[in-house]
Amino acid sequence: MSRVEPVDPRVRLAITQWPPDAPRGSVTTFCAEHGISRKTFYEIRKRAIEDGPAAALEPRSRRPRASPGKITEEIKQQAIQVRAALEQSGLDHGPISVHDRMQLLRITPVPAVSSLARIFRDAGVARLEPRKRPRASYRRFVYPAPNACWQIDATEYVLTEGRKCVIFQLIDDHSRLAVASHVAWTESSQDAITVVAKAIRIHGVPQRLLSDNGMALNPSRRGFAGQLTTYLASYGVEAITGKPFKPTTQGKNERFHQTLFRYLDKQPIAATLAQLQEQVDAFDIIYNTQRPHQALPGRITPHQAWQATPKAESPRPPAHDSRLGRRDEGIRVKLVDRGGSVEFHGIRFGISRDYSKKRIAILDTGPTIMFFDLDGTLIIEQPWPSPGVKYVSNGRPRGRRPAPKPDELSPMS
Repeated sequence: MSRVEPVDPRVRLAITQWPPDAPRGSVTTFCAEHGISRKTFYEIRKRAIEDGPAAALEPRSRRPRASPGKITEEIKQQAIQVRAALEQSGLDHGPISVHDRMQLLRITPVPAVSSLARIFRDAGVARLEPRKRPRASYRRFVYPAPNACWQIDATEYVLTEGRKCVIFQLIDDHSRLAVASHVAWTESSQDAITVVAKAIRIHGVPQRLLSDNGMALNPSRRGFAGQLTTYLASYGVEAITGKPFKPTTQGKNERFHQTLFRYLDKQPIAATLAQLQEQVDAFDIIYNTQRPHQALPGRITPHQAWQATPKAESPRPPAHDSRLGRRDEGIRVKLVDRGGSVEFHGIRFGISRDYSKKRIAILDTGPTIMFFDLDGTLIIEQPWPSPGVKYVSNGRPRGRRPAPKPDELSPMS
């Protein structure tokens, strides 16, 4: 008989009533007939003599007398309180986050992550999610070093009185470090350049920048260059995009938005962009230096991961014409005059009367000068003129309308 299989109560009863004058060899025969060992027979008989026949009819409990690893009610309550504090602060409050915070607070013994999940379900503060994929099944692509690739994305947020704005978030793919954030009214190319320039000043130049195919970020799949991509090209940064309608390519940034929103939902609603920028900056500090990241090895912070690996080598900017004696001066925004031209570095460039009294962006790349509308569409690109030239035409005829096509009526008809 198996050790885990209990002895039949009728067999136990026969053992408790075993006569003391039973013939020699009868115990061996009895045990063979009922599939038990002689040791089990004598243990049951001994218990019947010591504790009484009734006690021998039920097997002893296999439960240990002491459970050193048992979670006390005090530890359970502390775990629930830590979870509530994290939730109130707007931070992740799952079993892994609670486990790490209890270790940081030196609460001992710290229950296992699986035990914490069971404690929260029993307390009714969490629910079972059987359809959720196990973490071991995730396969993430990660660049090998900081600054090898950055990810940029903008997400919409609402201020007081229902006013909408956007938050640009820029993270490092390798370390998940929030390299820069910027709050703006709209998702424009100029604001995208602002957050990238801010990150470059602090952390250096990345090798590539991943974004979606938005007009303000990278409209190259639409057939034209944008301000941000042109700005990046001046540093030698490769601008890459995910597939259209495939936001999972930028999944790290999409998940970053969720963490930010969870934090902002616990803060007072900002009334101005400046107030919201302060809240986002405070979140970036917590995210980078205080919050263990569950996607990083050893659940270290993004700042620790950033410092653990040497940064990727910065790309080389494109060569500049030495005869011009200039370097890239970045993006400038200027107003086109009534005649459709704009002045830059003492030279007047003809743009188009269609842009009269409108603002356009100017990018000085060195060999050429490029003009964009504020949506990022390239208007015209000109080589830098020779010294002494004060006016550069756009190359289009002035003062005359193009001849009408054969199937069109003349405006004078």
